[in-house]
Amino acid sequence: MKKIFCLLPLCLALHTASSQQSNSNIIQVNIDLQKTAQTIRNFAASDAWAGQFTGNWPDSKRNQIADWLFSTDTTAGGQPKGIGLSMWRFNIGAGSAEQGNNSGIKDEWRRAESFLQENNTYNWKKQSGQLWFLQAAKQRGVTQFLGFLNSPPVAYTLNGKAFADKGLSNLPQKNYTAVALFLKDVIQGIHSATGVQLNYISPVNEPQWDWSDGGQEGCPYNNEQIAGFTKAISKTFSEAKLPTKILVTEAGKINYLYAPEDKPDRGSQINAFFAPHSAAYIGNLPNVYKGIAAHSYFTTSPEDTAIAIRKRLHTALNGLEFWQSEYCILGDNAGEINGSGADLGMDAALYMARVIHSDLTIANAAAWQWWLAISPYNYKDGLIYIDKNKTDGQPRDSKMMWVLGNYSRFIRPGAKRVQADMSNGAASRDLYLSAYKNKDNTLRIVVINNGSTAATANIHCKGLKPGSMRSYTTSAAGNLQPGDVPGNTVVIPPRSVVTLTGNIKQ
Repeated sequence: MKKIFCLLPLCLALHTASSQQSNSNIIQVNIDLQKTAQTIRNFAASDAWAGQFTGNWPDSKRNQIADWLFSTDTTAGGQPKGIGLSMWRFNIGAGSAEQGNNSGIKDEWRRAESFLQENNTYNWKKQSGQLWFLQAAKQRGVTQFLGFLNSPPVAYTLNGKAFADKGLSNLPQKNYTAVALFLKDVIQGIHSATGVQLNYISPVNEPQWDWSDGGQEGCPYNNEQIAGFTKAISKTFSEAKLPTKILVTEAGKINYLYAPEDKPDRGSQINAFFAPHSAAYIGNLPNVYKGIAAHSYFTTSPEDTAIAIRKRLHTALNGLEFWQSEYCILGDNAGEINGSGADLGMDAALYMARVIHSDLTIANAAAWQWWLAISPYNYKDGLIYIDKNKTDGQPRDSKMMWVLGNYSRFIRPGAKRVQADMSNGAASRDLYLSAYKNKDNTLRIVVINNGSTAATANIHCKGLKPGSMRSYTTSAAGNLQPGDVPGNTVVIPPRSVVTLTGNIKQ
């Protein structure tokens, strides 16, 4: 059978034989630990918006949610208790919750409290449910935290609301420093109240969208406005000697990083912010993180288009670090899957896994972050699903959560992606594989089998300790189910995601 080659150096999106393939036709996997790609920073999800309520649920319920999201513990039988997220995203509210119905945001669950009060003092008992999750994450070993703004505080917006008018920025230039000081105070106040240090601030979310419909808190910006706002934040943080880094720009889709698309003054953001000749250059500011973020929405289907977009991004980055900082399954995705309707099973999970794989292996994403950790909606947007009950309820895990765990639980901060080649494949796009070396000299291989039949893989890796491999399988039959791997040959069940773990000789 012919050899299949990677689409990019250090990238693998390769495929098994058709559904008629015999399991005796073993796929040869060759891993080179000396050839490395990006360093992985974190896997994460957001507390918006349900965390404000579920963080105040009865202890047994909120602790179950926290265990699922953050725990790296295992049972006596070796079963992981959770997916071990390595970063947690904290929504810094703008104050629409205090405005109630006058906020103009109809859905109460999409409003957010603010620490900043009308008398210009702070109340650190606000956002109490979210603060509980910050502490729960820290207690379970999470060491990275990011605070993000959907909108500036309503006290500083043009219209006194947490969403904009007519697609124009709702933050006047005269208030850039005031909001920067607010962010400094929030970082220091959260640290004092919880012991949690926000390592990153993301001040701008999807600036390309109009945010004028009152569906949630939101604020648009053009590149010049983002640069001015970022300069004010960096100056304030630097003067206060805060170590917190500023992550830009959480673009609404990947294309806006490298192309003007339909919004020239809000696109081409890699060059706008990190090319020294640009009028909006901020790459030399002391608190700006030397990386750029975007969301994978509207770029995942069909697969050929997804690959082409990520190849263009990889080229445009020119060594700049890329974070995929928000995703859930939206729209109809070229008929491949529809975002409407919650799906706790493997269909949504396998689609999600393919997106993660493409972002990591083609775009070289250093971080991969999901949108809603906890969802009350009938949509493919949550890792954990709940009834829309503010005081109590029954959390339900999803296969999407556990499939994210096939990455987050095992690929830890500081891991490097390593080269992986696979042969003996055929034309169907069923099998995807990538490999990572952790800082503690453990090897992690993640294999996605979209096919309806099992695939057999023989792992070749110089330096891998014989007999050290284990498997963790997420499928319809179980979640991160541990298993033994005899020798270096493993069977990947149909419609599953399997993480293979092993130890590297030192």
